Amino acid sequence: MVETRKVQVTGGSTFTVSIPKDWATGNDVGAGTRVEFHPEGDSLILTPVSEAERTEGSLDVAGLEGEELRRAVMTMYVSGFDVISFEADRITTDQRRTIRQATQSLVGLEVLEETADRMVVRDLLDSSELSIHNAVDRMRLIASSMLDDAVEALATGDGDLAADVIQRDDDVDRLYMVVSRIFRATLRSPTAAEELGLPREVCFDYHSSARQLERVADHATKIAHLSRELEGTPPEEVTESLRELHGAAATVIEDAMAALVADGNDEAIRLANGARERVQEIDASAREIDELLRDLDPARAQLLGLIVDSLTRSADYGGNVAETALQKAAPTP
Repeated sequence: MVETRKVQVTGGSTFTVSIPKDWATGNDVGAGTRVEFHPEGDSLILTPVSEAERTEGSLDVAGLEGEELRRAVMTMYVSGFDVISFEADRITTDQRRTIRQATQSLVGLEVLEETADRMVVRDLLDSSELSIHNAVDRMRLIASSMLDDAVEALATGDGDLAADVIQRDDDVDRLYMVVSRIFRATLRSPTAAEELGLPREVCFDYHSSARQLERVADHATKIAHLSRELEGTPPEEVTESLRELHGAAATVIEDAMAALVADGNDEAIRLANGARERVQEIDASAREIDELLRDLDPARAQLLGLIVDSLTRSADYGGNVAETALQKAAPTP
C-alpha cells in the first residue's frame, strides 16, 4: 500500500516529512534511531543505519548430505552472510568434508571454527573492494578461452586440453557466485551500490550477462567431454565447418560484451545489433553442418550434432548479452 506525506517547512528553511508508523515499527526505527538517505536520480531511499559490521547467519544442516548440503553452503554465501554457522546435534564426518569442500570452492571463505555440533565459516573479503565489472570481465576471458580450447581439442584429438577445459569450469562458477553475491548485496542495501560506484540497474545488467557467460562455459565443458568420447578426429570438411561456426559464435560473444561495457550508447547499439544479426547467420550455418553429418556413422553424427548445438547455443547466449546491452543503452524513463 502506497502512503503519501506532505513535505513541511520548519524553522524557516528545513524540509521535514513524517515516516509511516508501520514501516518504522517493522524496522525497529524509533526516537533516536539514526537513518541514512541515499539519492538515486529523482528518488530518495531511506534505510536504518546498521550497527553490525558483519552479517551473521545460521543453518540447521541435520539431514542434509552431499549435493544438497553443498548447494545450501553456496546459497548462504550468495545471500550475503559474512559469518555462517552450520549446526546440528552432531555434524558427521561426511558433512564436514562437504562443507569444507564447498567453502574452498568459493572466493574469500574459510573455516573459522569447528566443534562437534557446529562449523563456522567466514568471508574474509571486504565487499567494498570487490569489482563486479572485473569479475564479469574475468568470466568473459575464461569462458571464451574454454570455448576456443574445447574446439581445438576436438579438432586435434587432444585429450589433455579437453581435460583442462573441464577443470576451468570451476573458475567460472566461482566467479559467478561472487557476481551473484555482489548483486544481491546491492538489492538489500543502497550503500553497497554506492561503494561499487555503479547504479543498481547496471549491476543487474552485469549479473544477467554473467549468467549467460556461465552457460557458455558449461557448453564449452560439454564440447570437451564429447570430444573425449569421439573416436579420432572429425572429417576435415566437418572440422573446418566447426571452426568457422566457433569463430562466428566467439565474435558474437566478444561484440556483445564490448557493447555491454561501451562508453557511448551509439557504439553499444552498433555492436549489439551486429551481434544479434550474426546469431541468425549462425543458425543457418549450423543447419548446413547438420547436412554434412548425415553421411557419417550415426553414433559419430550424433556426438558431432551435439557439439554443433552447443556452439549455436553459445552464440544465442551472446545474443542475450547483446539484448541486455541494448536495454542498458536505451534512454532512461
